[in-house]
Amino acid sequence: MQLSPKSIYWLACLAFALAMPARAETIPVGQPAPTVVLPSLTEEGRTYDLAQLRGQVVYVDFWASWCGPCRVSFPIIDDIYNELNGRGFQVLAINVDEYPEDAMQFLKELPVSYPVVRDAEGGTPAAFGILGMPTGFLIDQQGTVVKIHQGFRKSDADWLRAEILKLLES
Repeated sequence: MQLSPKSIYWLACLAFALAMPARAETIPVGQPAPTVVLPSLTEEGRTYDLAQLRGQVVYVDFWASWCGPCRVSFPIIDDIYNELNGRGFQVLAINVDEYPEDAMQFLKELPVSYPVVRDAEGGTPAAFGILGMPTGFLIDQQGTVVKIHQGFRKSDADWLRAEILKLLES
C-alpha cells in the first residue's frame, strides 16, 4: 500500500503531536513569553536568547521541514522581516526537526534573513504549548504574547503585517 503525499503529511503531523510533551493549552495571550535560549541552526557556536530581544516586536515562529504551510510562511515572513527589521521588528524561527539535515535542506530551498534556532528536544514548543505547525507568537516590546497564529496561508500576510505595524507604532 502506497500513501499519498497528503496522508504522509497528516501522519507526520500526528507523529509530531504525539511526540510533544503534554500541555493542556497554548500559552495565553497577555502572558509573558516563556524563556527561549537556543543554539543557532545556521551560525555555528551562536546562541539566541529571546530576552535579549526585549524592546523590539518579535515574531516567534515554530516550524518543521515536513510542514507544508511553513513553505508558504517562510518567504512571506522574510519579506515582512526585511521590510520592518530596521523599525524594531525581529523574527526568531524555532525549528523542531529531529534531524538538523532536514532543516538545513529546507533552508537551502527557502533561505531567510532572520535568525533560525533549533530545539529538537521539544522543551520550547512544550513551554509555549504548540499544538501544530506552524505556530507563531507575536510578542510586544515588553515581552508579552499579544497574538497567536496557527497555520499559515498567503492571505495571512496582510493581517500579520498590520498587527506588527500596530505594535511598532504603539
